[in-house]
Order: sequence, then C-alpha cells, then structure tokens
Amino acid sequence: MAADDANDLRRALENNEIVPYFQPLVELRTGLLSGFEALARWQHPQRGLIQPNEFIPLAEKSGLHGLLTGKLLSAVFAAAKDIPHHLTLSVNISLTQLTDLSLPKHICFAAEHANFPLQRLILEITESALVGNTEYAARIATELKEQGSRLALDDFGTGYSSLRHLQLLPFDELKIDASFVRSMTHTRESRKIAAAIVGLGNSLNLTTVAEGVESQIIADMLLWLGCDIGQGWLYGRPVPPEQLSEALAERLNSSPAPISSRSVAESSLPLGFEALPTQRLAQLNAIYDGVPVGLCFLDRNLRYVSVNKRLAEIHNLPVASHLGRHISEILGEEKFKYWEPYLQNSLKGERFSEIEARCPDPRHPDIMRTFLVSYEPARDEVDEVIGVSISFVDITSRKRVEEALAESEDHYRHAVELNPQIPWNAEPDGMILDASLRWETLTGLSKEESLGTGWIRAIHPDDVTPTLRAWEKATRTGEPVDMQYRLRCVDGVWRWMRARASPRRDEDGKIIRWYGTLEDIDGHKKAEEALRRSEARLQAIFDVVPFGLVIADAPDGRVVMSNPRAEDILRSVVAPPTLIDDYCRVSQSNAPGGTDGHQPGNPLAKAIMDGRTVGPRECLRYHDDGTSAWVSLSAVPVFDHDGKVSGGVITIQDIDEEKREMERLAELASDLRNKLATHR
Repeated sequence: MAADDANDLRRALENNEIVPYFQPLVELRTGLLSGFEALARWQHPQRGLIQPNEFIPLAEKSGLHGLLTGKLLSAVFAAAKDIPHHLTLSVNISLTQLTDLSLPKHICFAAEHANFPLQRLILEITESALVGNTEYAARIATELKEQGSRLALDDFGTGYSSLRHLQLLPFDELKIDASFVRSMTHTRESRKIAAAIVGLGNSLNLTTVAEGVESQIIADMLLWLGCDIGQGWLYGRPVPPEQLSEALAERLNSSPAPISSRSVAESSLPLGFEALPTQRLAQLNAIYDGVPVGLCFLDRNLRYVSVNKRLAEIHNLPVASHLGRHISEILGEEKFKYWEPYLQNSLKGERFSEIEARCPDPRHPDIMRTFLVSYEPARDEVDEVIGVSISFVDITSRKRVEEALAESEDHYRHAVELNPQIPWNAEPDGMILDASLRWETLTGLSKEESLGTGWIRAIHPDDVTPTLRAWEKATRTGEPVDMQYRLRCVDGVWRWMRARASPRRDEDGKIIRWYGTLEDIDGHKKAEEALRRSEARLQAIFDVVPFGLVIADAPDGRVVMSNPRAEDILRSVVAPPTLIDDYCRVSQSNAPGGTDGHQPGNPLAKAIMDGRTVGPRECLRYHDDGTSAWVSLSAVPVFDHDGKVSGGVITIQDIDEEKREMERLAELASDLRNKLATHR
C-alpha cells in the first residue's frame, strides 16, 4: 500500500472494510473474563488483513482519522450488544485524536446512538501520544472522564514516558507493554521493570494490565507481583465480530483456568527479589510459609496483596482465593466490623500488638480457637503508609493451659481457704507447746501425742535428721526458720509440708516464744518435679535436633547454651562466655588469603542489634586444623515481654557436601564451555 493512497482508505471506510477485532482481558486472580480490547483491522480485498500500524498514520495524514474513529466506534458499540453488561470494552486513541477537542463529543454521540453506557468504555492512550500535547490531552481526558469513560495509559515504559503524565492526567489503568511481559521468564531486567510498573500502579491505586501473556508461568509471575489483568494468547487471540459470540460463549461457559497454588519457593519461577516493597512480602511468604504464624499484607483498600500458607490454613481457604479480595469477604461482615477500627487506625500509622481474639475453627465450628493478632503499618520510602501487615499467632493450646492453670489455682485457693495453715507455738528451746486442731485432723496424732518432740513421729524417716538440725540451729541462733519435710497424713500418704517460724522477744531481746505455721506444699513440690522432667525432655529435644542450635544473650552475644550438633559442625566446644560469632565467621587469622567472599557479617550480632531475622546465609568456616567446611547460618532475635531484644538464637546447618558438589559441577560446566569454545 502506498503511503499516500488516501482514496483506497476512503473507499475502505465507505465499504466497512476496517473492522474491530476483540481480544479478551482476564482477571489474573480468578481467571474470569473482565472485558475485551477492540483492535482495528483492515480486511483488504486484495492484500488480506492489514495491521493498524500501516493505515492509522495514513488516516491521520489524510484527515480521515475522524471518519475512521466514528466508523470503528460504531462497529465496536454494535458488537457490544452480544457482550454481557459487566464486561468492559477498551479502544485505542491515536496521537491525532488526542489533539482533537471534538473527540469526546464524537464518542458520546456514537455511544448514545448505540445505547452503550460509557461507564463500560476504557480509552487507551499511548505514552508517545502525550509528548508535547499535555495541555490538549489534559482537557480532552478530563472531559472524557466527566462523560463516564475510564482512561488507560498504554505501552507504559516503551515511549518517551514521564511520571508527570500519571500525575496530571486522570488515568484509571496502567498497561505493561508486551515486550517486557514476554521476556519475563528469561530476562531479569524485564521482570524488574514489570515489577516496578505493577508497584507504581498499586501505589497510585491504578488497575495494572499486562499485555503479551502467552504462558501460565508468565501469568503466575504477574499474579505474585500483584498485577490485576492479563491479555494475550494464553486467553485467546483477537477475533472478528462474527466470531465474538462463539468466543464469548466458550469463555463464559468454561470453568476459570485454575490459578497456580504453588508458592514462589516451590515453583520454577525465577522471581528472586525484584519486586518493590509493596510486593516483597508476597515473595517472602514463600520463605516463611513453614512458620506457625499466619501472615498477610493488605493494601490501602484493605485488599489482600499476599497471604502465607499458615493463614490460608487458618481461614480454610486456598492462598489464591485471598488475593485481590477485600478482607471483609474473607472474615465476614460481623468480624470485619470488629477489626475495622484497628485496620483504619493502622492505615493512619498506628501499631497494635497481640490483640487477643476468639473465633470458631472454620473446619470445626464447634471448637473455639484463640489468636494473638498484631497490626503493623507498612511505609514506603517517603514514610507514607501503603498498607498493613497482619500476623495471626494461634495460642489456643497455650490458652487452654492457662485456663487449666487458672482453674487449678482457683481450686487451690479454695482448698487453702477451706484448709488454712496450721498455727503452732513452741518454748524458747523448741519444745512444742500448742498446735491447731487441724494438726490432729491432718496427721491423726492427738495434741497430747504431738507436744514436746512427739510431732517428730509424723515426719518421714529420711527428713528427721535435717529437720531437727535446722530447728536446733534456729533455737540456738534466734534466726527465723524455714524448712520443708514430708509428713505422714492420716490416710498414710506422705505430703510435703513447709514449716516457718519466727521468735518473739522481750524488751531485752531474749526469746520468750516461737510462733510458726505449717502449710501444705505438696502440689508445689510435685509441680517442681514435673517442671524438671519437662526441662529434661526439652533438653533432650534440643540436643537431638539434626542442626546446630546456639542461644546467646543480648547485647554482647555471649553463649547461654548450645547443642552437641552445633559443636560437631563447628568442631569446637561452644561454651560461655565465648561469642558465638567468633565461631560463625571467617576471620583473617583462620582464612588463608584473608576474609572469604561469603563472610556472613556476624549474623547473630546483626539479628540482636537490628531486631530482625538474618539469613539463611552461607559461609566457609575454617577450622583450627586448616580444613574448611560450608555452613548455613540463620539468626533470630529473642524479644522479652517489653519488646526489647533479650538475646538471639542461631541455627547452623552443615551444607558442605552439597556446596562442594555444586562447586564441582560448576567447574565441570566451565571446563565444558571452555572446550566447546576451543573447538569453535
């Protein structure tokens, strides 16, 4: 086609040879159809199908762009009668049209003539069309918005883009150019650009649309980045109006394409950490899916941006079912009304920590579960709140223990009230003068049998000597006495008792009487024994785990305890007051040739100082005998009840064999490449 063949184009317009082709737009989260983009095609009788980049410039040059726009919009709106009312239609606006102040009037006339509501119309403007036309574009865009149309910035990042356009013009959507999307699977820079565009769109509350989605892997990547809409061959190629009904029926009648439920860590997606802060939590969830804490991130519209597996289990819903949905859809309106004040105040920058909440278990509604819920506002680089991070800690088991303990304490309190301490008194030399009648009820010994030294007959044989020795010392020195012994009760059971007494003196300081009490401490002693057994079991678990564990105090990182596996990996006894970082770093004195490039930078010190998890990090540990081994280190701060870092825990894993094998394979690959290069 010649560049100046305006007559041919005019004839084509008169014969309705330029028709719209419709390509589906699909919600990435649900796989549901959200609308279509109308793409102009010239069905030339001799040359076949001609793309718009060939005839649009000719229409603008020959002054036929107005006629072209009117014809195309009429065809689009005519075809819209077969499209359900909840779906949108997107149409491109050219450079020349964006300087035509009559454009809004023409669009409005065409829509009214076809009885098409402009609220369903999305007008796409390319970046290049805005260069040098900001004033006209702003006037036209404002009028189009006032008519009800929505605006999308098309092919973002490929032209002479300016963020000022996003500031000045009332855009509703931001479209990622297909060139970036198609190369996401193999080009890191494309992934970073796509993530940046999605992050920019989210921060400006714009719907993000990705063009060129041709595989499910790309769709998954875009979903995890937070993109809203996908467009490309994965969902369907552009079809002419006569095939629209068939394509629409096929799309609406089929089940939505299943959304990948695998986490970033489990998939082969080469995402890394390219996303901006607003998306980074979604990627970190892949790392923290194993922790017993539910985590999620909500944007400023209180919609889920990311959810980890634990929270999905708590809600008894798939991870993908959360993404993009308002929190009220997941919690229900009643629960949302309760939590809404916390969420709204968090969006204003307020923190809330460990708010206790009870709710039925979704899988077992008759069982109540207890959670500690914390809200943390997330801020961007200019300290503006961009969303809320929420954590859910299931404390149901702990709460049951606390309730059982409270109930036990209540029983004990009533027992004490019903069985008060047994008062007694004695002569200055220790001979018992009197005791409460409860002594007789408890031991079966009468008051007469117990006076003097008769009470000793109720004491356990093993406790008689230490008890008499303590009592004799007290009567000799005049110091208060506090002793424990087992007492035989009337039912023949031995119970631990605690006897305390203090002397009463006259004005000269001479002891004239001893007054004391006897209390039942059998439950306390048994609890202490149970605690010691529990500590022994915990110590056994601590010692048997297959990775090294070291616990250290803050702020100096001095070791509190370590397990045998840590000492085995480090080939050294990790004992107080050694600094654990002395073992878990490569020092110049140990490392031949200086510090290794994989130096972890004292991970435990960083965790304690920064108050956050560090690692996992790999480092090369040099032993005293000159050998070395690769280890993986992860450090976690320990917080006290005041929120201050009281210490830290570091885990040490032996990855030497795996690491060495990877290095060997890398060397083999390098040798192979060198040989191939030589043969070329």
